[in-house]
Amino acid sequence: MAKLGVMGGTFDPAHTGHLAAAEYARVCLNLDEVVFVPAGRPWMKESDTVSAAEDRLAMVEAAVGPNPRFSVSRIDIERPGRTYTVDTLADLSRARGADAKLYLLLGIDALTELHRWQEPSRVLTMATVVGIGRPGSGGPDLGNLEAVAPGASRLVLLTAGPGIDVSGSDIRRRVAAGHEIRHLVPEAVDEYIRGHGLYSPVEVARE
Repeated sequence: MAKLGVMGGTFDPAHTGHLAAAEYARVCLNLDEVVFVPAGRPWMKESDTVSAAEDRLAMVEAAVGPNPRFSVSRIDIERPGRTYTVDTLADLSRARGADAKLYLLLGIDALTELHRWQEPSRVLTMATVVGIGRPGSGGPDLGNLEAVAPGASRLVLLTAGPGIDVSGSDIRRRVAAGHEIRHLVPEAVDEYIRGHGLYSPVEVARE
């Protein structure tokens, strides 16, 4: 049975933190592949302005290209309406077949909010949920998971993470201010951002 890691997100932009966390989880869990799934319309960020889906997809493709164990799926971008993880997992499960065992890779902050997701109890049955730590995040509060389903907190796997603290919001602010980001994103992503004029001061003012 193939072990498939699933890393969703806005990826605005895809950065070294995403890649390091995915590779860390791949090695720790002996995953055969990690698929990155850029969100189409992320429901938890509807109050924010998010870069165009095709730009975010292109940046993810540029970021993961050199790693043969990483792939990119556009299923969430092609699906109309809001992006919900439960739909992502269902689509991936159908596409990959019964031989694929899914591992949902989440940052600790996202894991803490899982109880607010669409059909969280179903998410827990469709994939093994993996919480990946980041510097300064501390331990997760899993108490809310028990409200989803009794014993749900015991179904979650926790890993310390690669110890790299990078955020998309910081990168966007740096670009808007004219600062270098070459050590925060892969070179191909840096070139895409510059070449397409992303994260101008007007865009970043959204935050």
